[in-house]
Amino acid sequence: MGDIEAPGPNGPRQAVLHSILPSKEFASSTKGMLLIAEVALSLVSFVCFAASTAAAFVTVPLLEFLAALFLLFAYSTKFNERFKGFLWPLMDFMRCVTASIIFFTISIIAVSRYSDGASKAAGVFGFIATIVFALDFYLIFNELANFLKQGGESHDEPSRQQDEFSDSDSD
Repeated sequence: MGDIEAPGPNGPRQAVLHSILPSKEFASSTKGMLLIAEVALSLVSFVCFAASTAAAFVTVPLLEFLAALFLLFAYSTKFNERFKGFLWPLMDFMRCVTASIIFFTISIIAVSRYSDGASKAAGVFGFIATIVFALDFYLIFNELANFLKQGGESHDEPSRQQDEFSDSDSD
C-alpha cells in the first residue's frame, strides 16, 4: 500500500532482464557487436549441425557459443575488471584464433563431404562465423600490439633522460 520500495507488476522481471542483457553502450561498440554476432552465429551453426547428418561437429559450435556468451556477459557487466589475475585480452585472442581455425575446418568438411541441406547451411554459417572470429582476433591483435608499442615507448623515455643527463654532466 503506497510502499515506495514495492515494485510494480513488471518491476522485478525488467530488473532481472536488464541485469542479464548487455548495456546499450557495450552492445553498440565494436567488441559488443562482434561478440553478439559470434553468439548468434555459433548458435545458428549449432542448430544446423544438430539437424544435419554432420552431427559429429555439433560440439565446436556449442563450446564457442558458451565461450562467447560468457565473454559477452563478462565484458558487458565489467566482470573482467574485477578479476585482474586473468589475462582477458590474451584469453579472448586465443579463443578467437582457435574458433576461426576450427570453424573453418569443420565448415569445409561439412560442405564437401555431406550432401544434405542442413550440413550445407551449417557450413555456410560456419564460414561466416570464421570471418567474424577472424575479424575479432585481428582487432584484438591490433589493440595488443598498440598496447605493447606504447609500453615500449614508455620504457625508452627513462633511458633517453639518463643519456641526456649523462651527456650534460660530461660537458
